[in-house]
Amino acid sequence: MEQYIKPIEIRWADLDPNYHLRHSVYYDYGAFCRVNFLSEFGLPVTIMEQLHFGPILFREEAVFRKEVRLGDELTIDLQVSKAKPDFSRWSIRHHLVKNGSILSAVITVDGAWINTKERKLATPPLLIKDVFAKMPRTEDFVSG
Repeated sequence: MEQYIKPIEIRWADLDPNYHLRHSVYYDYGAFCRVNFLSEFGLPVTIMEQLHFGPILFREEAVFRKEVRLGDELTIDLQVSKAKPDFSRWSIRHHLVKNGSILSAVITVDGAWINTKERKLATPPLLIKDVFAKMPRTEDFVSG
Protein backbone atom coordinates (compact mmCIF):
# COMPACT_ATOMS: atom_id res chain seq x y z
CA MET A 1 0.00 0.00 0.00
CA GLU A 2 1.38 3.37 -1.00
CA GLN A 3 -0.63 5.73 1.20
CA TYR A 4 -3.20 5.78 3.93
CA ILE A 5 -4.73 9.22 4.49
CA LYS A 6 -7.74 10.22 6.59
CA PRO A 7 -9.51 13.59 6.53
CA ILE A 8 -9.93 15.25 9.91
CA GLU A 9 -12.83 17.47 10.88
CA ILE A 10 -11.62 20.17 13.26
CA ARG A 11 -14.09 20.86 16.05
CA TRP A 12 -14.45 23.96 18.21
CA ALA A 13 -13.54 21.81 21.23
CA ASP A 14 -10.18 21.00 19.58
CA LEU A 15 -9.02 24.62 19.89
CA ASP A 16 -7.09 26.35 22.67
CA PRO A 17 -7.54 29.93 23.92
CA ASN A 18 -5.32 31.17 21.04
CA TYR A 19 -7.83 29.72 18.53
CA HIS A 20 -5.50 27.11 17.16
CA LEU A 21 -5.35 23.36 17.66
CA ARG A 22 -4.57 22.28 21.23
CA HIS A 23 -1.31 20.32 21.49
CA SER A 24 -2.98 17.17 22.90
CA VAL A 25 -5.46 16.99 20.00
CA TYR A 26 -2.63 16.14 17.61
CA TYR A 27 -2.06 12.94 19.59
CA ASP A 28 -5.79 12.17 19.55
CA TYR A 29 -5.77 12.50 15.75
CA GLY A 30 -2.83 10.07 15.54
CA ALA A 31 -4.69 7.51 17.66
CA PHE A 32 -7.80 8.02 15.52
CA CYS A 33 -5.79 7.30 12.38
CA ARG A 34 -4.08 4.20 13.78
CA VAL A 35 -7.28 2.66 15.14
CA ASN A 36 -9.10 3.36 11.87
CA PHE A 37 -6.34 1.72 9.85
CA LEU A 38 -6.41 -1.40 12.00
CA SER A 39 -10.20 -1.60 11.84
CA GLU A 40 -10.39 -1.02 8.08
CA PHE A 41 -7.83 -3.76 7.43
CA GLY A 42 -9.43 -6.44 9.57
CA LEU A 43 -8.44 -5.71 13.16
CA PRO A 44 -11.27 -3.82 14.89
CA VAL A 45 -11.19 -3.30 18.64
CA THR A 46 -13.68 -6.19 19.09
CA ILE A 47 -11.19 -8.64 17.53
CA MET A 48 -8.33 -7.29 19.67
CA GLU A 49 -10.54 -7.88 22.72
CA GLN A 50 -11.22 -11.46 21.61
CA LEU A 51 -7.50 -12.08 21.00
CA HIS A 52 -6.63 -10.39 24.32
CA PHE A 53 -4.06 -8.21 22.55
CA GLY A 54 -3.77 -4.46 22.25
CA PRO A 55 -1.24 -1.86 21.17
CA ILE A 56 0.78 -0.06 23.83
CA LEU A 57 2.87 3.09 23.35
CA PHE A 58 6.30 3.71 24.85
CA ARG A 59 6.84 7.12 23.30
CA GLU A 60 4.72 9.69 21.51
CA GLU A 61 6.29 12.83 20.07
CA ALA A 62 4.90 15.70 18.04
CA VAL A 63 6.93 18.24 16.13
CA PHE A 64 4.75 21.26 15.40
CA ARG A 65 5.43 23.11 12.13
CA LYS A 66 2.47 25.36 11.26
CA GLU A 67 -0.54 26.24 13.36
CA VAL A 68 -3.89 24.67 12.54
CA ARG A 69 -7.00 26.78 12.90
CA LEU A 70 -10.73 26.23 12.66
CA GLY A 71 -11.69 26.16 8.98
CA ASP A 72 -8.42 24.60 7.79
CA GLU A 73 -8.79 21.40 5.78
CA LEU A 74 -6.73 18.80 7.61
CA THR A 75 -5.56 15.29 6.73
CA ILE A 76 -3.42 12.77 8.57
CA ASP A 77 -1.45 9.88 7.13
CA LEU A 78 0.14 6.81 8.63
CA GLN A 79 3.37 4.98 7.79
CA VAL A 80 5.38 2.42 9.71
CA SER A 81 8.97 3.67 9.99
CA LYS A 82 10.50 0.83 11.97
CA ALA A 83 9.40 -2.70 12.89
CA LYS A 84 10.70 -6.04 14.01
CA PRO A 85 9.93 -8.76 11.45
CA ASP A 86 7.21 -10.18 13.75
CA PHE A 87 5.80 -6.65 14.42
CA SER A 88 6.24 -7.15 18.17
CA ARG A 89 7.86 -3.68 18.28
CA TRP A 90 7.19 -0.85 15.85
CA SER A 91 7.33 2.87 15.16
CA ILE A 92 4.68 4.78 13.24
CA ARG A 93 4.96 8.26 11.74
CA HIS A 94 2.03 10.56 10.97
CA HIS A 95 2.04 13.75 8.90
CA LEU A 96 -0.71 16.28 9.51
CA VAL A 97 -1.20 18.39 6.40
CA LYS A 98 -3.44 21.42 6.19
CA ASN A 99 -5.06 22.88 3.11
CA GLY A 100 -3.61 20.22 0.83
CA SER A 101 0.10 20.96 1.05
CA ILE A 102 1.22 22.60 4.28
CA LEU A 103 2.94 20.26 6.72
CA SER A 104 1.56 21.23 10.12
CA ALA A 105 2.98 18.52 12.37
CA VAL A 106 4.81 15.21 12.45
CA ILE A 107 3.85 12.68 15.10
CA THR A 108 6.03 9.68 15.88
CA VAL A 109 4.99 6.83 18.16
CA ASP A 110 6.98 3.81 19.32
CA GLY A 111 4.98 0.84 20.48
CA ALA A 112 4.48 -2.86 20.95
CA TRP A 113 1.73 -5.36 21.73
CA ILE A 114 0.50 -6.32 25.16
CA ASN A 115 -1.34 -9.48 26.11
CA THR A 116 -4.24 -7.94 28.01
CA LYS A 117 -4.87 -11.07 30.11
CA GLU A 118 -1.28 -11.51 31.26
CA ARG A 119 -0.54 -7.75 31.22
CA LYS A 120 2.81 -8.48 29.55
CA LEU A 121 4.42 -7.55 26.28
CA ALA A 122 4.07 -10.37 23.77
CA THR A 123 4.55 -11.34 20.15
CA PRO A 124 1.27 -10.65 18.37
CA PRO A 125 -0.89 -13.37 16.81
CA LEU A 126 -0.74 -13.96 13.04
CA LEU A 127 -3.82 -11.80 12.31
CA ILE A 128 -2.17 -8.77 13.89
CA LYS A 129 1.06 -9.40 11.96
CA ASP A 130 -0.91 -9.70 8.71
CA VAL A 131 -2.74 -6.41 9.28
CA PHE A 132 0.44 -4.55 10.28
CA ALA A 133 2.21 -5.93 7.20
CA LYS A 134 -0.31 -4.00 5.05
CA MET A 135 0.72 -0.68 6.57
CA PRO A 136 2.50 1.74 4.23
CA ARG A 137 6.22 2.13 4.95
CA THR A 138 8.29 5.28 5.12
CA GLU A 139 11.08 5.78 2.60
CA ASP A 140 13.59 5.30 5.43
CA PHE A 141 11.88 2.20 6.86
CA VAL A 142 14.10 0.11 9.14
CA SER A 143 13.49 -3.60 9.78
CA GLY A 144 14.86 -5.30 12.84
